[in-house]
Amino acid sequence: MTDSNPQKKYCRVLTVAGSDSGGGAGIQADLKTISANGCYGMSVITALTAQNTVGVTAIHPVPVDFVERQMEAVLSDIGTDAVKIGMLFSPELIKCVADQLRSFKIKNIVLDPVMVATSGDKLLLDDAIEALKEQLLPLADIITPNLPEAEIFLGREIKSPADLEQAASELTGLGCSNILIKGGHLQDEESDDLLYLGDEKRSVVLPGWRVVTNNTHGTGCTLSSAIASYLARGKEIEEAVRLAKEYITGAIIAGADYQIGHGHGPVHHFYKFF
Repeated sequence: MTDSNPQKKYCRVLTVAGSDSGGGAGIQADLKTISANGCYGMSVITALTAQNTVGVTAIHPVPVDFVERQMEAVLSDIGTDAVKIGMLFSPELIKCVADQLRSFKIKNIVLDPVMVATSGDKLLLDDAIEALKEQLLPLADIITPNLPEAEIFLGREIKSPADLEQAASELTGLGCSNILIKGGHLQDEESDDLLYLGDEKRSVVLPGWRVVTNNTHGTGCTLSSAIASYLARGKEIEEAVRLAKEYITGAIIAGADYQIGHGHGPVHHFYKFF
């Protein structure tokens, strides 16, 4: 006799990132995004922050061995269909995460290499950046740097939209085949992103218009988590990125008129529902 009522299965996404007590970025934004895009979210917290819309007042790193225990707990029991990786603060932590990904043979890895603060200050020391290059980039299916982060990886400036394709092509030399360079730091009305598909040596421009709003906190976290969600749902890289771009654009537009806090507020993660 066949089972007439088979159990359903979630599309699972694990986020490995820091906690934002204000709820606009980090783990909190990731879990909202994952849920809004039809997946079951799990988390491995790498750092606690005292944070709001105005800024970060304190950071408490989670010990590396406890991060390892969190990853083992989730992956050994629940497993995952995709992983989003955010800010990792030390070479030791980067190695720990990479070792776990290799051990459990995880696929659909989205790396958001959080290296530069909004102020332009580097958030990672040089040895951590080198560890990212050596340990995690070769494991990732796609990386999502903004312009300053791409410049740090390459060691040179990216001055115009025309430079993006060459920069993305060069970045594939670090071991990840698919590069999404976010164009929000370019100084013009357009906010186009460029997706470079290294295996096909093909570029895809994802058009976007700059939305005038202070509510842009957590946009990078949200975009990368949305990509991971669509990969978990079985989409190919290009379609996952297109759908994620549509989602973040809608979330920015929908959240533009809200007032929360006194600084840079969040996007509206659940704009499709309320």
